[in-house]
Amino acid sequence: MTLIIEPGSTARNYWRDVWRYRELLYFLAWRDIAVRYKQTLIGITWALLRPAATMAVFVSFRRLVGIESGSVPAPLLVIAAVLPWQLFSSALSESSNSLIGNSNLISKVYFPRMIIPGAAVATALVDFLITLLLLALLMVWYDAMPGWQLLFFPIFVVLTLSLSVGLGLLFAAFNVEYRDFRYIVPFIVQFGLFVSPIAYTTSAVPERWRTVYALNPMAGIIDGFRWCLLRGYSPLDIRSAALSAGVTSFLLLFGTWYFRRMERGFADVI
Repeated sequence: MTLIIEPGSTARNYWRDVWRYRELLYFLAWRDIAVRYKQTLIGITWALLRPAATMAVFVSFRRLVGIESGSVPAPLLVIAAVLPWQLFSSALSESSNSLIGNSNLISKVYFPRMIIPGAAVATALVDFLITLLLLALLMVWYDAMPGWQLLFFPIFVVLTLSLSVGLGLLFAAFNVEYRDFRYIVPFIVQFGLFVSPIAYTTSAVPERWRTVYALNPMAGIIDGFRWCLLRGYSPLDIRSAALSAGVTSFLLLFGTWYFRRMERGFADVI
């Protein structure tokens, strides 16, 4: 067999290599899931306790400040927002630190480095699916089954994953070059929790500020989740959803471009 090495062949075949190494993505995701719940006292129940506790805090806050629930029970309104936020925040936190956590693997073996942040996002998706169980139980309790809007639910899940991947790739590359980004990402996640419409709805934002507010891509995504899951009782602002999709697309493309640009030097720097 003759092996021909040509300059630039790795770049030309990069996406083909990502597909060829897909089993590595499955292995890394399974490893992270197993490590997360290994030797835990209550196992995957932790994946339910965190969103339940977040929901309880925000529901209590709504009652404390006197925010009216309207036609939708407050727990359902909040958990429908916690669901995409937990997926985004977990995926971003895990993927941004994933290259540093797998530095030995990166320095020894060739494979598309994008596999590692991708596996971190896949791990967060598993927790998201578990959290859906909590939402389903609340819907049964309040007898509030979703309507035809549920057909659009996968679109907003894909938007959340795309935003997580785009920012995750960007911050993962930053984290290799500048290690203080490990402290910046938790701050961004915490700040984003308060500027996203979780305890309140976007309709509570003054009209003149809604366009600026919609530049936070999670605003339109959370509105979309609520609209899909709550029979449309929580309105969907088309302008906000379109801005979220546009910002998410830009961040996904820019994050992928920057990651690919810096990827060649990861093994030397890390």
